[in-house]
Amino acid sequence: MSIDNTLFFKDIWNKVIKSLRENQVVDEVVLDSFFENTSIYELNESKCILLVPSIIHKSLIASHSEYIKNELEHILNLNNLLIDVIQESELNERLEAGKNDSEEDDNENEEIINEVFEGEPINKLLTFDNFIVGKCNRESHAAALACAVDPGKFFNPLFIYGNSGLGKTHLLSAIANYIHKQNPLANIFYSGTLKFVETVIDCLKTGRIDAFKKYMYNVDVLLIDDVQFLAGKDKMHEIFFTIFNELVNNRKQIVIASDRLPQDIKGLEDRLITRFSSGLSVSIDSPEFETSVKMLKSKITNSLYSDASFDEDVFTFIASNFNRNVRDLEGALNRVIFYAIQFQQDGGRIKLETAMQALKGQTTAKEEKSKLTIKKIIKTVADYYNLTPQQIISKTRTGPIANARHISIYLSRKLLDLSYIKIGEEFGGRDHSTIISSCSKVEKLSKNDTYFAQAVKEIEALVKN
Repeated sequence: MSIDNTLFFKDIWNKVIKSLRENQVVDEVVLDSFFENTSIYELNESKCILLVPSIIHKSLIASHSEYIKNELEHILNLNNLLIDVIQESELNERLEAGKNDSEEDDNENEEIINEVFEGEPINKLLTFDNFIVGKCNRESHAAALACAVDPGKFFNPLFIYGNSGLGKTHLLSAIANYIHKQNPLANIFYSGTLKFVETVIDCLKTGRIDAFKKYMYNVDVLLIDDVQFLAGKDKMHEIFFTIFNELVNNRKQIVIASDRLPQDIKGLEDRLITRFSSGLSVSIDSPEFETSVKMLKSKITNSLYSDASFDEDVFTFIASNFNRNVRDLEGALNRVIFYAIQFQQDGGRIKLETAMQALKGQTTAKEEKSKLTIKKIIKTVADYYNLTPQQIISKTRTGPIANARHISIYLSRKLLDLSYIKIGEEFGGRDHSTIISSCSKVEKLSKNDTYFAQAVKEIEALVKN
């Protein structure tokens, strides 16, 4: 590169920075911290190569490549200019590799660098503003919002777990929508695990796996839903592990959702379990009564009705009988609205009688479960092990009492389908994570100890009688 070219390139780059600054397209702090340390290494009618000092610069400059492209095309009166960003450390390697490359090879390399891989569409309607917060999800909501406000700085990765239909996808979408609003140029990749696997398989078949990896390395925020479906797919583990490490090492935000804790996902490599557990794991539980009512009233705002169109008893009835997850609540509400339109003759406020008739037969299982109580379960377990109910609820950690407590908690969750928070309250105010741990211990012991498994089976039979 001649001295004349160096001066020319410097002048052009200064004009790009000046225009971006005047038009306020890029923040001042970004221009000063990253653009000023960037230079044009090569420029012709079809391509511009930008030289940057570090991987951080490379990622940020690449994320602004569209703005840079527009400015250069305007200044130089060009069209369809390709922007390539390389690190100074990569320059010698790039030059050496390019010595024997043909023009055809160059075109193929440009295609790899610039290929875009799309994830799944993000639902723009799912935001933090319309996410109903309660005891069941307060921790996960706070963690998700912190990641959205300052990606890559607080919890990385953030691992959100809980049963289906509790709002995990809502939080992933809310993170994406918040970050996009604050930074429209952020490269956000959201995908369900099955879609991710399909993309990788397609890339392996078509020889584009290196291009896919390169694209993923430049992602600013990676959001993966239902990661439990990665279990048993060993080839995917290697690729996901590589992408995961690259992004975390470069402080790019990763948020993962699953129906269970990393260590409870069977068929997942230990190194992935370790990586998933290295950040912060937060749970979403079944909504408690008060939160269920708030969710129902929030859903109504998206229908033809308002909460004033319902008797308050309707909300109480649905929230008491269909609060296993948000989908059940919404399904029951939609059923009641449909039934009222079809069969409530007066067309007035939706009454409790209408709701009960609309949902007749769907609450039978709930009613049968209501005959059981945590107190009955604790009493049955205590009698089985010649203990007192007080010992089971106590803080004592001796082996026999601890095992009896674990079994009582496990059966409360299995037979009553209560939230972890509710069970924790009944067992002496224990934290929901303790309740989850107890359930996991019983499941593991049942698989490895036939005598223990038989005891659990016998106690469950006694509880049901």
